[in-house]
Amino acid sequence: MRVIDSHTEGEPTRVVVSGGPDLGTGPLAERRTRLMQDHDAFRRHVILEPRGHEAMVGALLCAPHDRSCAAGVIFFNNEGTLGMCGHGTIGLAVTLAHLKRLAPGAHRIETPVGVVTVDLLSETEAEIENVPSYRHAHCISVEVPGYGTVLGDVAWGGNWFFLCKSGPNGVDVRQLAELTRFSLAVQKALADEGITGADGGAIDHIEVFGWSRDGGDSRSFVLCPGGAFDRSPCGTGTSAKLACLASDGLLQPGRTWVQESVTGGRFMAQYRRGEGEQVIVRIRGRAFVVKDATLLRHPNDPYADGFRTA
Repeated sequence: MRVIDSHTEGEPTRVVVSGGPDLGTGPLAERRTRLMQDHDAFRRHVILEPRGHEAMVGALLCAPHDRSCAAGVIFFNNEGTLGMCGHGTIGLAVTLAHLKRLAPGAHRIETPVGVVTVDLLSETEAEIENVPSYRHAHCISVEVPGYGTVLGDVAWGGNWFFLCKSGPNGVDVRQLAELTRFSLAVQKALADEGITGADGGAIDHIEVFGWSRDGGDSRSFVLCPGGAFDRSPCGTGTSAKLACLASDGLLQPGRTWVQESVTGGRFMAQYRRGEGEQVIVRIRGRAFVVKDATLLRHPNDPYADGFRTA
């Protein structure tokens, strides 16, 4: 199985170029279901230790169902599959450029939750136009054991987010353990109280905000499914953030928003209006290819399907 690893503002992406499972044809949403139901050993093999690690996001390169698209992709992590992944799409674009499969310019990429556009700006920089994002619920109150009442918004940016309006003071890399504990407690409290996204969608991303120390507009900590934090500013999380800002009238269309990650990486983002309350967010970031490798599977390997440390 050939894989190419990259990182987008510090967050790793592993693109499976060849040797992945045959998921057949049809829309990416259907093939994502087949991957979950019939080929989860593949996901575990690629992403879990000892071949991967908790922060890594996998990207299975697929033939697109939509013929207007340059490629199709299904994202997955240590917990399961993802609807969309902003940093992963930037990493995919840079990887395809590395393989000479994508030229500079705009291209359509099919995902299980819709088509996104990626504009390859250079060999290390790309700008994506995400699926439509929107705020689903405003200023939700949830009682979190050990922390009291926590307020936040529920928003869609390609995945479901709870964007905290209150939480630990300071989004600082030195506070990762506390930020993780808090976010896990919030996620559990949301599930216990039955708070979801539209159509019962599980809120599997928690986003905590703080002040930027380096001239950005905001600094964020994002807890992803599986308990790992996003090293990048999180593309779908940034989209959810701009949807909330737009709903509150705090950010005008076309104005650039600089979102920093807890580790200091940056995305440049702006939006335009979509249908109804939806916004269409564009995000620019950098990615760097770091490895071109072959994953091997020995029949006697007791960890061929990986293992989780949490």
